[in-house]
Amino acid sequence: MNTPACKALLAVVLALLATGCGPKVPERVRLVTTTSTDDSGLSTFLLEPFQEETGIQVQVVAVGSGQALELGRRGDADLVLVHARKNEDEFVAQGWGIERRDIMWNDFLVAGPKSDPAAVRGLASPAEAFGKIKASGATFVSRGDESGTHVREKAIWAEAGGPPTGPGYIDAGQGMGPCLLLANQRQAYILADRGTWLAYASRVGLDVLVEGDPALRNPYGIILVNPEKHPDVNASGARKLRDWLVSPAGQARIGAFQIGGQVLFHPAATGT
Repeated sequence: MNTPACKALLAVVLALLATGCGPKVPERVRLVTTTSTDDSGLSTFLLEPFQEETGIQVQVVAVGSGQALELGRRGDADLVLVHARKNEDEFVAQGWGIERRDIMWNDFLVAGPKSDPAAVRGLASPAEAFGKIKASGATFVSRGDESGTHVREKAIWAEAGGPPTGPGYIDAGQGMGPCLLLANQRQAYILADRGTWLAYASRVGLDVLVEGDPALRNPYGIILVNPEKHPDVNASGARKLRDWLVSPAGQARIGAFQIGGQVLFHPAATGT
């Protein structure tokens, strides 16, 4: 309708848009993190108070650590939260990331069938357990996705003389949760992070068989994507989120996250 009232309303709308007084678009930060933080439920629990306090929307993308760092290299993330220290250090040394900080840790464990055909239950060394799994011909599910868990898994296999070959070694190429479900289906052994294990334990008929060795400790780091490499990243928003995560409030939130009365991740923001 081309009435004076409609013309007046259109003029007001155009004026508001021209002066930046239209509807405000919420600020967004892209956090690329690991499947362990997402499958366990930590990312949702952790980010709720930050989003409420700041009004900043956090878009979470959950992939393996290797893929997370690759997204950072491409500028498809504002910050990354991963657990593959050697790869993290390379990411920073190559200039793709800046200001890496420790944020938390959990640990890995070896789970497998209750019948334990490789007889690894209670072994202290994960490498010894892997060696016995290989010698027994039992089935093993590998992440196969260059995630932090897969990197650690490959290091343990190297110590054990290399992974097995043949149909008993399943290269899944999936996240931790789907791999645990696959291991349950195939009654296979698997290396898992404790956070995702606790989130999935009630859904699988596997037992924790090997745990507690220092070689199974699993530290996480948070890294800002370098705005000099990618000027379009939200460097300011990423820094706000990083600073909150390593603050006393963020660290307390990490330590408060539990499943079945067990703490899944331990605060570790003590520096670089």
